[in-house]
Amino acid sequence: MSGPSGNGPERTVRVGVLGCADIAWRRVLPAIAAEPRTRLVAVASRDAAKARRFTERFGGEPVEGYDRLLDRGDLDAVYIPLPTGLHAAWAVRALRSGLHVLVEKPLATSRAEAAVMLDTARAHGVWLMENFMFLHHGQHEEVRRLVAAGEIGALRSFSAVFGIPPLPAGNVRHRADLGGGALLDVGVYPLRAARLLLGPELDPVGAVLRVDVGLGVDVAGHVLLTTPDGVTAELSFGFEHAYRCSYALWGGRGRIVLDRAFTPPPTLRPVLRLEQQDLVREITLAADDQYGAVVRSFAAAVLDGVPPRDREEDLLGMSDLVDRVRACAREIR
Repeated sequence: MSGPSGNGPERTVRVGVLGCADIAWRRVLPAIAAEPRTRLVAVASRDAAKARRFTERFGGEPVEGYDRLLDRGDLDAVYIPLPTGLHAAWAVRALRSGLHVLVEKPLATSRAEAAVMLDTARAHGVWLMENFMFLHHGQHEEVRRLVAAGEIGALRSFSAVFGIPPLPAGNVRHRADLGGGALLDVGVYPLRAARLLLGPELDPVGAVLRVDVGLGVDVAGHVLLTTPDGVTAELSFGFEHAYRCSYALWGGRGRIVLDRAFTPPPTLRPVLRLEQQDLVREITLAADDQYGAVVRSFAAAVLDGVPPRDREEDLLGMSDLVDRVRACAREIR
């Protein structure tokens, strides 16, 4: 495989896309198109018409079939927005072809899958990056700064929710064979936020997953975690809720609340609420484009060798946490 096209500051990452998912259409391909250091070369789908629809909007060449895209000689990297259950197989094939890979969250359905993917990336000298976009928004660094500055005192607990209204019939997130279910789709956001703000040493104390017997997947869940020193995290998520997307940190002398925590649009100026005794302060933060930041980070890894935000231990740790939550969960059918 040849290297990224161009020389010096004009180099670009030549990107192919495996799959025509909604998240690619709404968020990631617009960011790839807007980033000077990335160039969309081809979009693959099992449906040729769907691939053409994407390339008519974003450019590049439509390709029928994922194998045909990986067999091209004009790519440096691929973006994989396929259903979670297909991530490992197609990421491994791409990595073995010498391609860098940006894969939608969650990286894999299990720690075992994630380990194989990471071993393959290491063996072939290419980058594997998980597309957890919210981690790249500056609002979370401001939250961490306020906590470190003692604005809410010693941290006692963290709570987070991510719920969306019922999905249409036939949605891929309702298919167990494709890695569907609420835990792997929306539940991983509160779990990843807990690791971000409380650290990696989180243990599940208990969990409940509500399973729709007809669909065969979990559609809602609740998880309780603890750190070694007893700071707790209480997380709720699901596919059958009025939309909510927020988290809060509660300390010895105050509380921080952040709405739109995981999906702020690039133009939104987030409002962080700091609650202390007899004082409530709203802090308006700068707008930030987490979608563009992900693409810039991926380009920096491929072109400059700058490691992505999450290292191997982060990716494996997160996959392991999901495994442990599932293992301890009581299923309500």
